[in-house]
Amino acid sequence: MRAPNFEIDGKNGIVSGSFNNLAINSFAQACYWVENLDYKRNHNKNNALVLFDELCGTCSTKHALLKRLADENGNSSLRLMLGIFTMNSKNTPAIKDVLTKYDLKYIPEAHNYLRNENQMLDFTGIGVNVVEFELNLLKEVEISPDQITNYKVQYHKDYLARWIDINKIPYTLDELWEIREECIAALAQN
Repeated sequence: MRAPNFEIDGKNGIVSGSFNNLAINSFAQACYWVENLDYKRNHNKNNALVLFDELCGTCSTKHALLKRLADENGNSSLRLMLGIFTMNSKNTPAIKDVLTKYDLKYIPEAHNYLRNENQMLDFTGIGVNVVEFELNLLKEVEISPDQITNYKVQYHKDYLARWIDINKIPYTLDELWEIREECIAALAQN
């Protein structure tokens, strides 16, 4: 699966200019740079240029940056997606101990990625197996880069609340969110 490639014109916007300042002049080069940044939470996800400041990012900030870059350069084929998937010890081995500790088979987790037509593109840089991810995908919606903060968290929490209720999970939403945070910490350490 390949992302569309195009030249980046630094005059098109602040994201394009920031990439050009690093001598990154094509979308393929930008994807490579983003994917190779460390996986780590950013201090201010509302800052469109936070990856340039902190040289790290998550699925949210990495893919929102690439979506903004595509938009600035007139490439409308890329869509920013929010997917809920079954995060388990098979597709995310780093969280196995956390799931075992709380006697959970999986946790529905929110993940951002791009779609080019029907192809899923993931530049998170943590080894997401796209085929396996799609098999574990529970729900998917298109979002804008500005929705990676409050909207994403609320969408995820609403999904978890329904999941807890339907599946009679023995944890409150707050407790499950803390378990999820342990999973994310284990993933970041891996």
